[in-house]
Amino acid sequence: MRPILLQGHTRSLTQIKYNREGDLLFSVSKDKIVNVWYSHNGERLGTYNGHVGSVWTVDVNSTTTMLVTGSADNTARLWDVQTGRCLKTWEFKTAVKRVEFSEDDTMILCVTEERMGYSGTITVLPINTNINGEQSNEPLAQIVNDGAKAVVASWGYLNKYIVSGHVDGSVCQWNWKSNEKLNSIQPHEDVIADMQMSSDRTYFITSSKDKTAKIFDSNTLQHLKTFTTDAPLNSASITPKYQEFVIVGGGQDAMNVTTTSARAGKFECRFFHKILEEEVGRVRGHFGPINTIAVHPDGKSYSSGGEDGYVRVHHFDPDYFKFKLEAQA
Repeated sequence: MRPILLQGHTRSLTQIKYNREGDLLFSVSKDKIVNVWYSHNGERLGTYNGHVGSVWTVDVNSTTTMLVTGSADNTARLWDVQTGRCLKTWEFKTAVKRVEFSEDDTMILCVTEERMGYSGTITVLPINTNINGEQSNEPLAQIVNDGAKAVVASWGYLNKYIVSGHVDGSVCQWNWKSNEKLNSIQPHEDVIADMQMSSDRTYFITSSKDKTAKIFDSNTLQHLKTFTTDAPLNSASITPKYQEFVIVGGGQDAMNVTTTSARAGKFECRFFHKILEEEVGRVRGHFGPINTIAVHPDGKSYSSGGEDGYVRVHHFDPDYFKFKLEAQA
């Protein structure tokens, strides 16, 4: 499984995201650059320039017409995917750490940092899906959490809820229309670094610095599965179709990387069987912690972005798709 190495960033990756068809891969980094690549061959298609701080987060709508990014420059920006034109800039009091389009593309959520006396918020903004239409500054909702600050958040199915992950390891479910907290659990012992929904948004996976990834029901927040490793986790993704796998990645913190080898730092993507919770394989390659993982929508490949500034795109070998058949025989 020889990877395609995408070399377009000079600093560590913060998030990568496939579009709905999976032919494009978007990557953002601390180098302030937003890149888009062809996922099948790793050719860079273009860049989106405008942010003046580290870009923390990226998402693309279902029709691959609009892109949204969030940055340490205290802005979220909406882009025309095809031309690279910035359509709208929303300004916040603090850094924007996570953005995500709603299922119907008519809204985005923005998670802002709690800093300098400002509360962290989850802000819901309306999106005019007409590429040349005016975009509103007025939020539809703003959730101010009274507890530990939110780090990540995601839309539940049919935009019914927003689910958020926090620095203290807690997960909260919100009725964003009424600004009401519906449910709260504390499944992790340390910060939740990433949260990704399943393709139908009925369940989601969290990854935490407490060295575990966990799957929960979106509706009830019932804990369903746990995947335990021996390294802090920065990202976890669920494979669609073909195989019942979960891919997790992380590694020793960047500040300690210089004192350890790549193997000792545990900079690997680990594959777990989603149902059995057992580790079934590892893929090495990064020279630092893995910060972000995304699986292609067709389930035939995945990508990882690391502290080393590289995105590695892996297309699965034929043996990967036979795994289940051999295991059952």
